[in-house]
Amino acid sequence: MKRTPLFNVHKELGARLIDFGGWEMPVQYTSIIEEHQTVRKQCGLFDVSHMGEIYFSGGDALKNLNYLITNDISQIAVGQVVYTPLCNHHGGVLDDLLVYRLGENEFLLVVNASNIEKDYQWIKEHVNGEITVKDLSSDFGQLALQGPESEKVLNKLTDIKLADMKYYRFSRGKLAGEDVLLSRTGYTGEIGFEIYLSPAKLEEIWHEIIDAGLGYGIKPIGLGARDTLRLEKGFCLYGNELSEGVNPWQAGLSWTVKLNKRDFIGKDALLESRQGYNRVLRGFKVIDRGIPRKGYKVSKDKKEVGIVTSGSYSPSLKENIGLAYLEKDVAGTGSELDIIIREKPVKALVVEKPFL
Repeated sequence: MKRTPLFNVHKELGARLIDFGGWEMPVQYTSIIEEHQTVRKQCGLFDVSHMGEIYFSGGDALKNLNYLITNDISQIAVGQVVYTPLCNHHGGVLDDLLVYRLGENEFLLVVNASNIEKDYQWIKEHVNGEITVKDLSSDFGQLALQGPESEKVLNKLTDIKLADMKYYRFSRGKLAGEDVLLSRTGYTGEIGFEIYLSPAKLEEIWHEIIDAGLGYGIKPIGLGARDTLRLEKGFCLYGNELSEGVNPWQAGLSWTVKLNKRDFIGKDALLESRQGYNRVLRGFKVIDRGIPRKGYKVSKDKKEVGIVTSGSYSPSLKENIGLAYLEKDVAGTGSELDIIIREKPVKALVVEKPFL
């Protein structure tokens, strides 16, 4: 398994380590519930160096990148970030990613760890002209500081004007004396920042941030809480809610598909499938006892009508919640369904996303 430069730090902190997409990563340091509440109420520091970074540059970079993705980056300014699916020719989601506009003809794509090689090969096969594409994943370390106190913590370490930084914007500058790219982005639904820097400086900056945050309740946070935090906000996770067998319409990502663009991979298929899909992604909460998990079947009147993609106890709501692909005719808010948990039907209610 691959390891991030912070592997020894996680071991010293007593983290429970798991295989996450081929990476040995911390799932928790203390308890998932405690770590979750830390991010909601104070701030938490995540090692997300397993994420991939693909660099895009050249005179034809904008044209090629806009052809590859469903969203439109032609109107965004340097210093802006865009979330977008990367679709195949059938409109299925190959990955969901962030695009950072570094310059007029220079972009950084931040992709999911399990999809780095797949994305890189797909991109290389579908670009042409004056363009350079590089997999720079090994050249970047990445940290995420998330939670209401995160800005105060980072203000102790940087001259970057964080208060002026809007959501989905970034700046380059110094953090604790080191060169960083710092963006107001995250996967928790809280105020937060993601920090890109040299892997050689990752451990040093980790400790600097922890020390700066001691008066603000900072704690290291594992992937377990990262998952419950994103679930409460209804954010998709690739491999759960998103896959090549699902299109953006079904996943509730219609806002990321810009059909007014001249052309992009999957456009024809997405035009055709805009209304013609049977299942949609919906949120639900469990009424009876039981925690829903990925792969559990959903039924109504003993007929299978869907499948759970994510489920967990919600530390904020103190309820069991989940996401599921449901047949359209049973997917309305307030619809009562059964989640099949250990071969027994457990009552659940379709609710609006986000849960929190």
